[in-house]
Amino acid sequence: MSRRLSPLAVVFLTVFIDLVGFGIVIPLVPLYAEAYKPTPLAFGILMASFSAMQFLFAPLLGRLSDRIGRRPVLLFSLFGSFLSYLLFAFAGSFAALLASRTLAGIMGANIGTAQAVIADVTPQGDRARGMGLVGMAFGLGFVFGPAIGGFAVKVSPTLPGLVAAGLSLVAFTWAFFGLPETRPASAAARPTRRYFPLRSAIAGFRRPVVGALLLITLLNTTAFSNFEATFAQFARSRFGHDPSTVSWLFVLIGVTAAIVQGGLIRRLVPLLGEARLIGIGTTLLALSFAGLVVVPGHAGLIALVVTTAAGSGLVNPSLAGLLSRSTDAAEQGEILGAAQSLSSLGRILGPFWGEHVWFKWGAAGPYGTGALLEVAAVVVVLVGLRAVASPARSAS
Repeated sequence: MSRRLSPLAVVFLTVFIDLVGFGIVIPLVPLYAEAYKPTPLAFGILMASFSAMQFLFAPLLGRLSDRIGRRPVLLFSLFGSFLSYLLFAFAGSFAALLASRTLAGIMGANIGTAQAVIADVTPQGDRARGMGLVGMAFGLGFVFGPAIGGFAVKVSPTLPGLVAAGLSLVAFTWAFFGLPETRPASAAARPTRRYFPLRSAIAGFRRPVVGALLLITLLNTTAFSNFEATFAQFARSRFGHDPSTVSWLFVLIGVTAAIVQGGLIRRLVPLLGEARLIGIGTTLLALSFAGLVVVPGHAGLIALVVTTAAGSGLVNPSLAGLLSRSTDAAEQGEILGAAQSLSSLGRILGPFWGEHVWFKWGAAGPYGTGALLEVAAVVVVLVGLRAVASPARSAS
């Protein structure tokens, strides 16, 4: 763990290790919760608690990183994640389980800060490629995490939480020894009182390009969370897939997203620019969600899973890269944190809506409305990002 490693490498490995821990725990949360027989409302609160805390705390941690530095905020959040997984491992009540997910959500609101590190150390033309590293870390984390968790839970119910805690401690140690401070001196020069998500987001919405990017973030995340929350039920009811097969389909999503975000995006940004890639990705997602409503066979399902993951892989790093390039250095943490908050809001709204309409209308509910949300995102791209749609401007 040497300081000679680039900050990009340290951030990638830190986020990857942390996301493996998250991937270990998240499939087990509803199973552990069922043992306490919670009411539907309590169950919904538990499942929404992580994203709700991210929504509230992402701008706060992002703005703190602008004021006191990226390094202390990342170290604090990684150590807090370690504590949340320990609490998860030894939770003996529903209240303790809820407390563990609440703490994990607060500490998991550090992705905006990690993106700010990338914005600090990459030239403007390489922003989307740098942001793609975070996306690749997400994808790989969701490939390895559930597999490790599935093995660990067979040994002991407490082992998945302990393994996740150990990985967060490794990430903390890696960042402690390997991550230098990257915040520009100018970032602390401009005071602000926008420490809460709605203030930061509203301030961003007032700016033409930034506002369009934030709106696309909300629409896209809500639609994709719609898909994510209901896909296991859809695959089981439509095709009779067992949990193991569904898990492998999620692995396919993670692998495809990692390939697109970690490799293809580097070649596509100079050719097309971030704005056009956002338009292509949201169009691909709209077509994929619409296809899920009528998909007839397993081969078609696999193809749509791949196109869904590819569309998401094009949109997410391009959004983050263009957003960071459209933001002053003194606001990187705050604006990227506001975007993470809107993503968290989408991850709250998407599953609640998706489950509600799934039981009412079947696949046409979550995937039909998901397609409509992506169509709305395409319209925002066409109207709100025209000024930055050329490759020369987007990649310069």
